[in-house]
Amino acid sequence: MTTRPPFVDAHLHLWDRGRLRYPWLAAAGQAPIAASYGVADYRREAAAWNVVGAVHVDAGAHPDDGERETEWLEEVADADGLPIAIVARVALDDPDVAAKLAFHAGHRRVRGIRHLVNWDRDPARCAYPRDLTRDAAWRRGYALLAGHGLSFDFHGFPPQLSGIAEVAARHPDVPLIVDHLGLPRRGDWLEEWRTGLIALAALPHVAIKLSGAGFVAAPFDPAAFGPLVREVIDRFGTGRVMVATNFPTDRLSASMDATLGAYEALLAGCSDDERRDLWGRNADRIYRLGLDV
Repeated sequence: MTTRPPFVDAHLHLWDRGRLRYPWLAAAGQAPIAASYGVADYRREAAAWNVVGAVHVDAGAHPDDGERETEWLEEVADADGLPIAIVARVALDDPDVAAKLAFHAGHRRVRGIRHLVNWDRDPARCAYPRDLTRDAAWRRGYALLAGHGLSFDFHGFPPQLSGIAEVAARHPDVPLIVDHLGLPRRGDWLEEWRTGLIALAALPHVAIKLSGAGFVAAPFDPAAFGPLVREVIDRFGTGRVMVATNFPTDRLSASMDATLGAYEALLAGCSDDERRDLWGRNADRIYRLGLDV
């Protein structure tokens, strides 16, 4: 078997339910992952995958706990070595967005910001009643990221990809990372996903994560998301795609070994150098980790 390359997990979640509030974990469907999840739990699940670093991405803590989450993660990293970097939560349309960005940017491991902005024409699928990628106040908040040297992780639906592509084109000094392949799950979204993907891939400061397999094809089915992965790599190249676990959330669909094993099989045709990019070097560069993998 080919030796596995060093893995920098570009999308990890940790949560301590005794310290922070996570309203979404109280839903019945989240019961399998609702217990507190720490670095030791993650290392145990990822033991076979040559993990050398990980990026923690906003784990859905209560909006009022965003600053506390960053402080807690800094303590965790000081004690355990992971995460190497933090993508914190800030609502970019918040009236106090400038102060909140400054707070997070003042912490040495914070590299970027995420604000889940899920919107679709079906109100049942919306986190917000309007598409924030086209909202003037939200776009003003996005424009402030560059002054703090922060990237932005985008988690939204395919109907929003053209909007975030417009924003990204206006701000080439803000690295944009698209989470979970841009969520091309539903058949009625596929053409919008492809159109948005083409626009985003044309921007050299945009990268994308191979993650969220359970969101993309539920139930977990590598054969279903394989063609989408190949299309993403064809458009972005192997230099702007990052493998990521999205654990423990993706355990709702499959185990860590099954999830990463599926990605490994899909990427088996890549050269050793390309695989090193996909599994670690891209995340190291894009999130400015300084690991030299």
